[in-house]
Amino acid sequence: MEITKEEFENLVEEALEEIPEYFKKHIKNLEFIVKEYPSVNELKRANIYGRGILLGLYEGVPLRKRGPGYQGVLPDRITLYMYPIIGEAGRLRMPLKEKIKKVLMHEIGHYFGLSEAELRELGIV
Repeated sequence: MEITKEEFENLVEEALEEIPEYFKKHIKNLEFIVKEYPSVNELKRANIYGRGILLGLYEGVPLRKRGPGYQGVLPDRITLYMYPIIGEAGRLRMPLKEKIKKVLMHEIGHYFGLSEAELRELGIV
């Protein structure tokens, strides 16, 4: 699939607009980034270096763990990896925007403090 980074970012913005309002109103101090591929360090932080595909990565302090001392910090970050997402959407024969939205919801789940098991239970994997 041929798509520019700008077109992919536009799909990310559209997918973000479609996230349920409940989640949107509770998101604070969070930025969204698009990168073409994950770095080796990002793969290692996600604990999948050499063992899988990284579609997205949440980095920060989950909402559940923020206390009264959480202030004046840099924004948490959700990074989406463009080419792995495009490849996975193609492999699954899923519309790209739908795959982007699933990855976003998965990473936003981590922002809210949900584990992989909890995300699986909710069907957000």
